[in-house]
Amino acid sequence: MGKLGNETLRAQLGRRTWYLLHVMASRYPTEPTKDEVSAMKNFLFLMSRLYPCGDCAHHFQQHLKKHPPVASSRDELEQYLCRMHNTVNKVLKKPQFDCATVHDNYDCGCGPDNVRYKPDGAKP
Repeated sequence: MGKLGNETLRAQLGRRTWYLLHVMASRYPTEPTKDEVSAMKNFLFLMSRLYPCGDCAHHFQQHLKKHPPVASSRDELEQYLCRMHNTVNKVLKKPQFDCATVHDNYDCGCGPDNVRYKPDGAKP
């Protein structure tokens, strides 16, 4: 992917991507299956490869190499992503997030907690 030259679009993409990642983490199972752990890690690696901002994708990939994803529980994933977000914010000279309250800040109102769905959309 090439450099995303429009700074406004780049900032919007970043904010929306972080929102997506944090909400995904807040909905992630407290005790994920091996398949769910693998899927989340794969998602992060694929997102880093396909991210539309080339510079951001490169930095994302570097971070994943240095700090491999931790997704063995919801809390671990939330904390991992919060630390990653704070690393990016430090570089961008933005405020740091309080990782102790990250779960409370990203409640999507999506419904009951810990509901697992099969790929076909049916509940198990």
